[in-house]
Parts: sequence; structure tokens; C-alpha cells
Amino acid sequence: MKASDLMTSPPVTVGPTATAVGAARRMEEGAVGCVLVTEGDRLLGILTDRDLTVRGLAHGGSPERPVTDLMTVRVVTLDVDDDLDTAYRTFRSTGVRRLPVIDGGRPVGMLTVDDLLRDVAQRLLDVLIPVSRSALRET
Repeated sequence: MKASDLMTSPPVTVGPTATAVGAARRMEEGAVGCVLVTEGDRLLGILTDRDLTVRGLAHGGSPERPVTDLMTVRVVTLDVDDDLDTAYRTFRSTGVRRLPVIDGGRPVGMLTVDDLLRDVAQRLLDVLIPVSRSALRET
């Protein structure tokens, strides 16, 4: 299975001239914990709810501060063709909770640790339900 099979698409984005409060509103509208900062099809950075808190508000930052002051520029990404093993290894080795999925340099989705958790839970249920039904019939 590919990472793109579990990603949320399209990703929630803002432009480089967006403000902190504008990005926070986009997160609220999209019910997400981060936005990708893009210019056209180019990924410039990622801004998380934690970035807004730690880099912005914790230091008395203005809600009008540009996202380019708060975002992470060195973004860890996955390629649209990467498999789930690559996604798991990337999450483990980097410690990030969200990975933009890129196709030819263009962000096309977002894969989160929560997406993987839901997949693992579903796979477990797919195995356990038939086993438990079989065990119940035997008793």
C-alpha cells in the first residue's frame, strides 16, 4: 500500500503573505493542525498549531505576523509513490507528526501519524472480528 492511499487530499494551504491569524483560521476551517505554505505549486514550508503557539504567541508575537516568520522551512516530505513502510520509517526517524505528500515537487496531500493509527486499528479489526466470531460460535 502506498502512503498516498491514506493521505488527506488536497492539503490545506496558505500563501507566503498570509498572517498567523489567517493561517489559524484556515486550520480551523479545514479542521487540521497544520497548513502548508505554498507559492503556486511550490512548497515553501509547513506551519503547525504548535508553531503558532511556540514561535508566535509564546514570544508575544502579533497575530498579523507573516507565516514565513513562523513556518518550518526544512520540510520532511514523502513522495506520492512511497510505500507505507517508508512512511513509518520517516515518522520514526524524524519525530514529526505530519508529512506532506509530494508529486513532482507539488504538494498533493498530507499524511499524519493519526492516519497510520487509523489504518493499524482497521487492520487489527479486520483480523480480530472474524476470529472473535469464530470463537463465539465454538462456545
